[in-house]
Amino acid sequence: MNEIDLAFTPALELARLISRREVSPLELVEIYLKRIQQLNPQLGSYFTVTAELAIADATAKTQMLITTSELPQFFGVPISIKDLNALASVPCTYGNPALLNNIPEYDDGVVTKIKQAGFIVLGKTATSEIGSFPYTEPTGFPPARNPWNLEYTPGGSSGGAAAAVAAGLCAIAQGSDGGGSIRGPAACCGLVGIKPSRGRVSKAPLGDRHAGIATNGPIARTVADAAALLDAISGYVTGDAYWLEDPETSFLAATQEKLGALRIAFATSIPPLGEADANCQQGVLKTVDLLQQLGHKVEQKCPDFSGLVEPFQVVWQAGIAASGLPSEILQPVNRWLFARTGSVAEYLQAVSQMQIVARQIVAFFDTVDVLVLPVYLHSPIRIGEWSNLSPEETFQNIVRWVAPCPAANATGQPAIAIPVGFDSNGLPISVQLIGKPAAETTLISLAAQLEAANPWIDHRPAIEFDL
Repeated sequence: MNEIDLAFTPALELARLISRREVSPLELVEIYLKRIQQLNPQLGSYFTVTAELAIADATAKTQMLITTSELPQFFGVPISIKDLNALASVPCTYGNPALLNNIPEYDDGVVTKIKQAGFIVLGKTATSEIGSFPYTEPTGFPPARNPWNLEYTPGGSSGGAAAAVAAGLCAIAQGSDGGGSIRGPAACCGLVGIKPSRGRVSKAPLGDRHAGIATNGPIARTVADAAALLDAISGYVTGDAYWLEDPETSFLAATQEKLGALRIAFATSIPPLGEADANCQQGVLKTVDLLQQLGHKVEQKCPDFSGLVEPFQVVWQAGIAASGLPSEILQPVNRWLFARTGSVAEYLQAVSQMQIVARQIVAFFDTVDVLVLPVYLHSPIRIGEWSNLSPEETFQNIVRWVAPCPAANATGQPAIAIPVGFDSNGLPISVQLIGKPAAETTLISLAAQLEAANPWIDHRPAIEFDL
């Protein structure tokens, strides 16, 4: 297998190759670091590359292969960490250049679990400022670009993570999602992205300042890779504000489970915010047709999301002020959101209203197993497309674009984005599956079934040939 093929090999297969001593961790790290050096200047997918740390870790793990037979599942597999999460001794910028010297002395809980699973960290991937935007163009950093077409965004806020996986600059990536920030980038870049249920992945060692809407999760090339990484990062940590019992079977095992006929709803519009464009509608309708062929019971209907828009916005913009960053160092849209932050009473009222609407949305799933929606309401925007708009105009564009995503954050339900094809610009088309509370196994089983019926693993962006 040549270097390019290895760079695009699924993470689980790389782990198997390592365990069989057919490739070493050091060889893989050197391949990925070479690709990062050559392609990251075009892509802007990494803020920080931890080459020395990765080589040292890979060298030690390569030596361990000589003497150790029992290995963690992802032993020696290279991964990236989003730059909203702390990695000890490495800058954590949150997408703001004023924090280039912010070097934490600890690992976030999700990073600890990633290391325990045997991964080797290649670096910190690009994020929008404080994770606020569905594109990744923070002031003071190069914009993250979509490997399928460099003129377009890879999404946000986990845009760097998705671009890195899609371009073969890491085997798999950690991301986070507070309003679509895993699902959107996965959709823009033709990948699988899972937003886990609330309480599935610990927020340790810190608290939660977003009323439970945000969570960490995987971005991967295959459903199996994403499921296995979710297995690795899941689980209660002492003091967690939210937690779930571990599933009876692993999420990876769910990819092999046979499904009976599911009750599936779908929609291509999100009232009152609008209808999906032709490309995104095509993705949903293509998926609906495939689901019917697979024997599932499908009907067109959707919960009412209209009461969620205003309270979710209040909770979201409060997170900007809660970041602790002074408004004067923020980008214009974040500065505008900061200035609009209301009182504590208004925030708590919004949280309460969001929870009331969330109950109504979850009740919809009493008679439905899965809801199929577009991930975004239109195809990816060009780099800088909204840069000349006012903050208010930009924010309204954002709200409409990401409209299908925030509901699952408000309710805490699991959701998974999967690719289904390509549009006329050569950009991926994707859909998201939203499941019952804590029902990741059903979503993962269904996504694996769709993946088997419509394989996409052999698709690679043309940027790989630029080396």
